[in-house]
Amino acid sequence: MLQPLIKLLRPHQYIKNGFVLLGVVFAHEWEPAMLLAAGVAFVAFCAIASAVYVLNDILDVEADRQHPVKRDRPIASGTIPVSTAWAIFATLAVVALVLAAMVSTGVTALVLAYLVLNVAYSWSLKHIVILDVFSISAGFMLRILAGTLGLGIEPSQWLLLCGLMLTLFLGFAKRRAELADTAIERSPEREGPRRVLNDYSVGLLDQFIAISAACTVLAYGLYTVSAQTIDLHGTDGLIYTLPFVIYGIFRYLFLLHARGGGNDTSRDLVTDPHLLATVAVWLGVTIAVLA
Repeated sequence: MLQPLIKLLRPHQYIKNGFVLLGVVFAHEWEPAMLLAAGVAFVAFCAIASAVYVLNDILDVEADRQHPVKRDRPIASGTIPVSTAWAIFATLAVVALVLAAMVSTGVTALVLAYLVLNVAYSWSLKHIVILDVFSISAGFMLRILAGTLGLGIEPSQWLLLCGLMLTLFLGFAKRRAELADTAIERSPEREGPRRVLNDYSVGLLDQFIAISAACTVLAYGLYTVSAQTIDLHGTDGLIYTLPFVIYGIFRYLFLLHARGGGNDTSRDLVTDPHLLATVAVWLGVTIAVLA
């Protein structure tokens, strides 16, 4: 059962919960107690994220059984019974809320909001064009807020703006990859959890991706040179991290258009050495500048 359970929980996706840690890094809150609280909040979001993946697989089980790839998922294939999956979901949700409560009431509320948002996404929001991607982005914004407001840190407006634009970029790129996988742009008869693709087209998504990518670079660039940022960190050196952000976005666009990437951001990150090295160097340079 271990391998199907790991496949069901998708631990490789936990890297997305790194958004919880951004507030601590960029607010210079590096005391052991704050780092511990941020770490517990990170684990809480890992637990609730896995709970959401289980819930989605339960709700989409019939559609997944008709899909050439998703039919091999543990619940769709029958490896893990639906009743067992419900028990796993409930356990993970309780663990997440208990861990969040150990940190603060704010983190508990944000973890619960993340769960509610994803239930709404599974039932309805994922079928509404554009709003589906904004819902995905909202999940990342809740992570950022958990790592700021939930820990008693005032969230930077720049941090929220950069997070919003980056996650919109990744969300629209995911839809672009899914649309390419269908080998069709529009299919009125298409049904199932991805019928929202009927409302998208390659041209439309390419425009959304270009706008959100440009806004991400612009927002991050303005953040690095703003007077507020320089006063907070006591240095203007963050501008030297901008080339890594630009290269990372360009590399991701290359993977999307030339290598069939974009469907799974976390997998793309850990399997592409260029992206992995870029994120590692960006993080290293950022910490060195801030320190």
